[in-house]
Amino acid sequence: QVQLVESGGGLVQAGGSLRLSCSASGRIFSINVMGWYRQAPGKQRELVATITSGGSTNYADSVKDRFTVSRDNAKNTVYLQMNSVKPEDTAVYYCYGDVRSGSARWSRDYWGQGTQVTVSS
Repeated sequence: QVQLVESGGGLVQAGGSLRLSCSASGRIFSINVMGWYRQAPGKQRELVATITSGGSTNYADSVKDRFTVSRDNAKNTVYLQMNSVKPEDTAVYYCYGDVRSGSARWSRDYWGQGTQVTVSS
């Protein structure tokens, strides 16, 4: 079985920085896309940023020029560097991976359990 485990959430003041990490473990054959989604109270889960195994990135307009997604393919780990955070960035952040496990013919979506990020004004 594949597991994604996030770390690095917490409380930060507006204008500050925070770095999230997410490591995938288990019987992993390959991971194509990894990334981050978030869900604020009363809102739907939304894309934050994704990165392919080749390094191509995609960002939500609301975080462009403030957040940076990166990954270490050898460690099956994805990071989210959050700079100049705003109160509206407050949400539960979920790690995402499009993972092909060692026994599967196809890849499927895996999610982490989520980590809370709270930005105080």
